[in-house]
Amino acid sequence: MTLTKYIEKRHFSETPEPKSGKSSGKNALKFVVQRHAATNLHYDFRLEMEGVLKSWAVPKGPSLDPLDKRLAMMVEDHPYDYRTFEGVIPAGNYGAGIVEIWDEGTYHAEGTEDRKESEKLLLEELGKGSLKFVLHGKKLKGSFALVKMHGRGENAWLLIKHDDQYAESGYNSEDHVAADSKIIKKATPSKKKPEPKKIL
Repeated sequence: MTLTKYIEKRHFSETPEPKSGKSSGKNALKFVVQRHAATNLHYDFRLEMEGVLKSWAVPKGPSLDPLDKRLAMMVEDHPYDYRTFEGVIPAGNYGAGIVEIWDEGTYHAEGTEDRKESEKLLLEELGKGSLKFVLHGKKLKGSFALVKMHGRGENAWLLIKHDDQYAESGYNSEDHVAADSKIIKKATPSKKKPEPKKIL
């Protein structure tokens, strides 16, 4: 657990991002998904572990469709207080752009809801490159996995929804953005087939 990389990348005299923050360690483990309009629009998926937020950048956003295997690039740990951060990272700073909370809630390891047992199991699974957990969010619910990819670099993972009662086919995270979002929705190709041209 270290925030060295996070701190090295930021100028806190210029960015409103939190420098630190620590969980009380008493309540359920927290997770947050932030929609981030940086150079490219993506979603930041963060899980509380060891007093910090283990973080992955998910270009296409999380999905409730078990058929979707979302690329998730692991990035530096973020401070616990980042889970409530929303705002604008000024131009010229690392990750410049708008950050909004897309979803948040609690989570635990698959097989146990006890915080201490969950954290111990999750850290073991993180080291092995295969995490299984249950999310209790407003949008994301049910069982998920984060699986480290082989042959795609050290930080490449896949975020996968397990097939359970919360699974939803054809899910698109951009369809579930708040109406008052300051970030323009990412255009997605229409699934409608073009109408045949009429022959005059």
